[in-house]
Amino acid sequence: MATPDHPPTEPAFRPESGPRSEPASRPESGPPPESGQRPEPGPRAEERIAVDLAAVVSQLMRRMRAASSQGALTPSQRAVISRLYTEGPTTTAALARAELVRPQSMRMILAALEEQTLVERTPHPTDGRQVVFSITERGHEAITSVGQAKQSWLLDAIDTRLDADERRALGEATNLLKRLVQE
Repeated sequence: MATPDHPPTEPAFRPESGPRSEPASRPESGPPPESGQRPEPGPRAEERIAVDLAAVVSQLMRRMRAASSQGALTPSQRAVISRLYTEGPTTTAALARAELVRPQSMRMILAALEEQTLVERTPHPTDGRQVVFSITERGHEAITSVGQAKQSWLLDAIDTRLDADERRALGEATNLLKRLVQE
């Protein structure tokens, strides 16, 4: 509680709320050093960039997911249907390994997708104990619709919120981000 003896404290940084802008005149860290003492170093610029970038990318992904028409799908279901879309038919065990979940959890995810007729099962060609899951035509349409909604939202946001110089800077930043994720 704020009193004359106890001023209000600044709220903690929360990545989900985005980066806070700091006043330009504020020192990097802590109170001014007393004579003969060196100030404690604050976070390196790279550390601040990493924290801010992770927070912004997370917010961007949430905004794009919200723009899609597949709100009824959980993030896990979206991940599985996207993987089947890009990588093709596969087994429950392979999907579980790829998505880092237990096979029992993957069976539940696949059952929910199958119930919505977004995926279908067929017998494994060489192992009668397994089945292979693939995306259905309805699943293709759903994933395409999701992608188009996300792309449309992002294009509109870029067109309406950024001027020409900012769009150029965003293009340059995108190239830098591509370099970051290359292995």
